Amino acid sequence: MLPGVGVFGTGSTARMLVPLLRGEGFEVRALWGRSEEEARSLAQELGIPFHTSQSDDVLLHPDVDLVCIYISPPLTRQIAVKALGIGKNVVCEKAATAVDAFKMVTAARYYPQLLSIVGNALRFLPAFVAMRQLLAEGYVGELQVCDARVYGPSLLDQSYGWTCEELMGGGGLHTVGSTLVDLLSHLMGARAIRVHGLLRTFVRQNGAIRGIRRVTSDDFCFFQMLMGGSGPGTGSGVCCTVTLNFNMPGAFVHEVMVVGSAGRLIARGTELYGQRNGGNGEELLLGDSEGTGQEVKDVPLPHLRGLGSMVKALKDAFQAQEERRSWARGPVAMASTFEDGLYVQTVVEAVKRSSRSGEWESVEVMTQEPDPNQNLCEALQRNKN
Repeated sequence: MLPGVGVFGTGSTARMLVPLLRGEGFEVRALWGRSEEEARSLAQELGIPFHTSQSDDVLLHPDVDLVCIYISPPLTRQIAVKALGIGKNVVCEKAATAVDAFKMVTAARYYPQLLSIVGNALRFLPAFVAMRQLLAEGYVGELQVCDARVYGPSLLDQSYGWTCEELMGGGGLHTVGSTLVDLLSHLMGARAIRVHGLLRTFVRQNGAIRGIRRVTSDDFCFFQMLMGGSGPGTGSGVCCTVTLNFNMPGAFVHEVMVVGSAGRLIARGTELYGQRNGGNGEELLLGDSEGTGQEVKDVPLPHLRGLGSMVKALKDAFQAQEERRSWARGPVAMASTFEDGLYVQTVVEAVKRSSRSGEWESVEVMTQEPDPNQNLCEALQRNKN
């Protein structure tokens, strides 16, 4: 039995998610927006019967058993943790900080019977599903190097908001780089142990953001990850490089390449190519069965295709169950967990530290929540010195 869905958010991803959910048989029962006007406008456009700007109205809605949270990062933790506490299954975007991510992990561990996943749709993109399978089968031999690059237009909203603020989760590293950190770790079965990065903000003001306001979120980012692991077949010792540039007009570029002792695999957009050492050239291993398509505004095609595949997996996880809140783990086994989300946020914060220090930084995932007064005490100590 498919659960009723409550959607948090009125942005481009939420706007695309609703028709995808309905296409797989889900009923979208409620919509939350930052303001009553935003919620009403999108609810009327998409034909959603209930809308509100009060989060509890969606979480306590009797027909909502699955909550999809696609809102600004600073609000994600609060709603996700509350939803789990009420007994709702949760699919959400990344948190704003590692501390927020840790609180989400704690809630997920307390309610293990509920679905709690981070909606990184790239894990479900068929090209990356096939790439992971081919890596496991030894297509490239021993893994050596991984390179990912994403180029596109500005990520800033039309008006000043969270996308402009680094501390609120804005910027290419947090918005796009985090999905690549998660994806690369998933593909290789290994996690980053050390990172080195460089962040820059080239556009600090524009026609809509001026005066006393400045953009602090990055629009260019380059970082390296040294991966750790154990045993054959993992990505232990592999060096990953990621380049993000959001000052590029024109076509969106999304490429992930893995190189090994026997060949290479490269995912360009939604298609997968491969070439073995000594081969005559690159071959198409998996095309886009839905056609080349066009990017929906603010939603690149790889993310859109991955989102559709993730929704199909959610349907498979719920439809065979007798209870609306019950789900099967198999269909969503490849999904990013809240624990994965904590690791990813830890890497992101380590890259930011590296950009400030100019040094390699270790990735150490927190095992207990830090003292909330620790940062204040450190700041006071620095001022004293």
